[in-house]
Amino acid sequence: MSTAEIGLIGLGTMGAALASNIADNGFDIAVFNRTTSVTNEFHATAGELAAKITPTETLEDFVAAIAKPRAIILMVPAGDPVDQQIAALRPLLDDDDLIIDAGNALFHDTNRRAREATAPFLGIGVSGGEEGARFGPAIMGGGKREYWDRVEHILKAISAKFQDEPCATYMGEEGAGHFVKAVHNGIEYADMQMIAEVYGVMRDGMGMSAAEIGATFARWNEGPLASYLIEISGEVAKATDPASGKAMLDIIVDAAGQKGTGRWTAIEAQHLAAPIPAIEAAVVARNLSSRMDERAAGEDLFGTAPQKIDSITLDQLEQALIAGKVLCYAQGFTMIEAASDSYGWSLPLPAIAQNWRAGCIIRSAMLDDMATALGENPDRNLMFAPVFADYLKANHQALREVVAAGALGGVAMPALSSGITYFDAMRTKRGTANMIQGQRDYFGRHGFAKFGVDGKDHHGPWAD
Repeated sequence: MSTAEIGLIGLGTMGAALASNIADNGFDIAVFNRTTSVTNEFHATAGELAAKITPTETLEDFVAAIAKPRAIILMVPAGDPVDQQIAALRPLLDDDDLIIDAGNALFHDTNRRAREATAPFLGIGVSGGEEGARFGPAIMGGGKREYWDRVEHILKAISAKFQDEPCATYMGEEGAGHFVKAVHNGIEYADMQMIAEVYGVMRDGMGMSAAEIGATFARWNEGPLASYLIEISGEVAKATDPASGKAMLDIIVDAAGQKGTGRWTAIEAQHLAAPIPAIEAAVVARNLSSRMDERAAGEDLFGTAPQKIDSITLDQLEQALIAGKVLCYAQGFTMIEAASDSYGWSLPLPAIAQNWRAGCIIRSAMLDDMATALGENPDRNLMFAPVFADYLKANHQALREVVAAGALGGVAMPALSSGITYFDAMRTKRGTANMIQGQRDYFGRHGFAKFGVDGKDHHGPWAD
């Protein structure tokens, strides 16, 4: 009998957590996984939720278990597996059945799937990791509004809540939801990198122990930097390896993994001509971290880079991170605005900031003020909004001093360095690109604009 209100395919870490969340919120759900033993084990270990879950062994049984019109969530790896799953599933469905790709899809793929779809299709970004998927993620929807409306009650029920407001938001047509999720992940890369850089100053420049660093992050989490990433950074730093008794951080290999979403964001920013140097620097830093043999050879050849730093304080580090965070988020929202204009999505910037206030990895105390500032003027760079301008006025000098001390002490700070560069460029009325325009005209006759003279195709005397 078709009783399940929704179905889910893919019972990996995220899929299993999301299915449990759906059942936990009172919805009957049918589940399917390509490996039948995974489905059976999931159902067998579901406890009191098992009564809300219908395990199935074939796609035909799975489809038959869902009430019409059907809604089916795909939690399979991004790329070809999504296309293959849709191709296998669609012939078994009715014309009005809805497929929802909730994986980490590249938004260009979601655009294509939405345009090719002959039946209802949604692409939604889901953020929050396994814990978020299980107990309340931030959900970013893309596709036709009428399709979102069909499942909105479920998505809002399972989402994270900020002061009782669901963090499940319709973003716009086609791949808008997956695009917003990609920018979220790009900001996540940058935020994590800046925290890692400050950790490096404390460890290598100040000689602090992991426990001392953990206590510092815990203290910072009570102020303007209060956020999920600062909170867990403190927990990670304070943790001890049960096997060796050493600080956990001291035995973790310093090569950062990545699944590609930060790289996607950096690449797309170039297409949009949207300046996001903090995110780009974070992607570069992860790439550099993987070159362990080369880094070791470099240390042997040139000597150890990090040196003792005694010219800055922990308060200055906190201030530097505050300024860097504001600049990073400002860049992310600037990119979202550029995509909104380029793709005609009308992305709701204030609602995006509200969506990220709970459940997602970059949730932060600052996001409520960001939502307010974007609501007042969504076209204004976030760094120019009064509350964030005040943050920068109060803290940019500390960011400058920390970056300078890091450079002198050999502590790499790509993301924080990019932040102060972005800040200075964005507050310089008369920049230096006139030299570039002169050079371009000299070797390529590209022309330039002149102050007080109409037109953009002027040339220098070298053109004669």
